[in-house]
Amino acid sequence: MILIRPVEAPDLSAISALDARLTGTAKPDYWREMMAPDRHFLIAESAKGELAGFIAGEVRAWEFGQPPAGWVFAIQIDPKLRLKGVGSQLFEGLVARFKAEGVTRVRTLVDRKDHLILSFFRAQGMVAGPSLQLDKDLA
Repeated sequence: MILIRPVEAPDLSAISALDARLTGTAKPDYWREMMAPDRHFLIAESAKGELAGFIAGEVRAWEFGQPPAGWVFAIQIDPKLRLKGVGSQLFEGLVARFKAEGVTRVRTLVDRKDHLILSFFRAQGMVAGPSLQLDKDLA
């Protein structure tokens, strides 16, 4: 059984540790900033009280005249618990919060080469959106 709940300060060390293990980069300050009052940050907790995963996002009006939408900034699931519905439960919890704020769209950015996360978001019903990201190397 998985419990989806809002993040609490004591969760931050487990969140940072899971993210560092999966991405190779420790960024505890980033996760602390995700706890801002205008953001939604949920965790999935196992029946044993262990972190199973997390999701973070916020409602924001996008540049260039786009209407407000819910934005997913991050999602991580403990690899031992992938394909068990944890990510979908987190996504559904975040979407419910977005709907409660009155938005009708949810968006995110993903690396087109990251097939794992692309497959996850497509399984949630997400498709290519109306915007095209542009990029310039400043090195």
